[in-house]
Amino acid sequence: MKLFDVYPLFDVTPVKASGSYLWDENGTKYLDLYGGHAVISVGHSHPHYVKRITEQLQNIGFYSNSVQIPIQNQLAEKLGQLSGYEAYHFFMCNSGAEANENALKLASFHTGRKKVIYFSKAFHGRTSAVVAATDNPSIVAPVNESDNFILLPFNDENALAEAFQQHEIAAVIIEGIQGVGGVQIPTTAFMQKIRTLCTEFGAVFICDEIQSGYGRTGKFFAHQFANVTPDVITVAKGMGNGFPVGGVLIAPSIQAKYGMLGTTFGGNYLACAASLAVLEIMEDESLIKNTAEMGNYLVAQLKDNSAIQEIRYQGLMIGIELKSPCAPIRKKLLEEYKMLTGNASNPNTLRILPALTISKTEIDEFVIAFEALTAVNV
Repeated sequence: MKLFDVYPLFDVTPVKASGSYLWDENGTKYLDLYGGHAVISVGHSHPHYVKRITEQLQNIGFYSNSVQIPIQNQLAEKLGQLSGYEAYHFFMCNSGAEANENALKLASFHTGRKKVIYFSKAFHGRTSAVVAATDNPSIVAPVNESDNFILLPFNDENALAEAFQQHEIAAVIIEGIQGVGGVQIPTTAFMQKIRTLCTEFGAVFICDEIQSGYGRTGKFFAHQFANVTPDVITVAKGMGNGFPVGGVLIAPSIQAKYGMLGTTFGGNYLACAASLAVLEIMEDESLIKNTAEMGNYLVAQLKDNSAIQEIRYQGLMIGIELKSPCAPIRKKLLEEYKMLTGNASNPNTLRILPALTISKTEIDEFVIAFEALTAVNV
């Protein structure tokens, strides 16, 4: 049997990883500036992370959530403490798609309504009509877009207000920063307008922090730059440093009921151990502060590069838009300089999503390579 070929893959086979680096089967060293779509938050093979998971395996292993699991409460407590959402409740699942599906269910149960406002490429999900917000406009989703999903322009306050006037809205869902589109940041005014309208009309404000959360932007959540408080926050990616895990933070105004949500593997011991280790490392090593500093440092080093059209970023969620397609640069970064980067739906935008532990030395490696490549025609 062969793998179902839906991902373009680099011809690199990692066999070892540490910090911001990978090594392939030939011993070639690569600087990882992408972390598998921002899942590597505390660096590869962090000793504390490995220790936590190893101890858990030796203790009780993988067991799932059909019995009381004390480490779930430890994780919820630490997450509330570091994120500033101690009064919220926490539901664990396995991925960003599942987190958003559960967030939408919660909104429908809570309001008794079905219509959801979303924005182009505005949230993660591949399990229902939300696939209409595909990353690739050339792909037509096999499921017709439901009439219950209302697609609006990004940062358009008038369109948002009009939708609330015309429909009974269950929820608005928006990313703290839109990543796939090339790092697009919602304005403070737009985020505050969402909050105001959701409060006024009794809708649920859902913030998708699956990629932008967990310190990636220099705050725990990206929406905290806009000084808004969502009713529901979804998390995944960097939450487990590569371990498959997701979660939903839920305001106390949304009442829990037995049977309301469900998951088979969500909240298992290993997922909790991985997630708790990430938070402990973030706290002990002041990684949110490092993220803000390193993001500003990287951008400052590139500010005078004439090949760059614009840099959009918060912390270490960075989109470098070039004046020409970025594919040749990305290819040469990999082949000549052994550096892994990402791309966006915008073909000119190079995405940089390194571990939050990255240092100035490692950033300087990238800057030197990038400057050399953009100084010549590629």
